[in-house]
Amino acid sequence: MQLHVIARGKIGRSPESDLYERYAKRLAWPHRLTELPDVGGILPPPLKPHREVLLDERGKVLSSEHFAQLLGKWRDQGVRETRFLIGAAGGHGAAARDSADLLLGLGAMTWPHMLARAMLAEQLWRATSILAGHPYHRSG
Repeated sequence: MQLHVIARGKIGRSPESDLYERYAKRLAWPHRLTELPDVGGILPPPLKPHREVLLDERGKVLSSEHFAQLLGKWRDQGVRETRFLIGAAGGHGAAARDSADLLLGLGAMTWPHMLARAMLAEQLWRATSILAGHPYHRSG
């Protein structure tokens, strides 16, 4: 299953960009990053079947283990692509939230979208490591 991060805003050369790349390089699963302007732009067509996950401050907060289980379930069901959409500063519109397969929160606090991108990459790496039985992750 391809993991596809679709993010509003250009991250450029920054510490957040370096941190995102640090974890993205560790991913053993196919993955890609698409950057869109803060407003407008066209989403690339999804692979079918796919799931859409919107990062949203009102989203469900999952443990790393539950997040891994969900990705593993979708993979095992034949989902070809999971798209993780990170909005600009204003977040996502109601229509996008209503049509998403999952609203995912990174905690109760609001995070800058550039930092959320790096945090998502780390959790994708952690989830795929859990599914692979990698010893790095230890359940608490």
